[in-house]
Amino acid sequence: MAIRRLKRRPEFLQVASSGQKAATPGLVLQARARADADPLRVGFTASRKVGGAVVRNRAKRRLRAAAEAVLGPKGLRAHDYVLIARAETVRRPFQLLLSDLDRALERVGRGGEGR
Repeated sequence: MAIRRLKRRPEFLQVASSGQKAATPGLVLQARARADADPLRVGFTASRKVGGAVVRNRAKRRLRAAAEAVLGPKGLRAHDYVLIARAETVRRPFQLLLSDLDRALERVGRGGEGR
């Protein structure tokens, strides 16, 4: 499935205000259903609490790879997802990061469906 990116702050704020959130040791996932039928969109963020610029960029690269592997096949069309890095994102083994995202996706009901 095609994945588009969220890039503007208002888009991130809309997802955050939806109230659907799941936290795991490796990441935080926020989800929001949209009314259109466009492909799913994903945004990535890492605050300074995660570390310096190099660490934050590494965390976002790992989140992008995890999103490609998990949200590509399991995410829902017409949904926005925001993946927020945590301090553990960079240190966590990639397989555990994938399972964290998979578990978080199930907790938010795959973006609102089934809740």
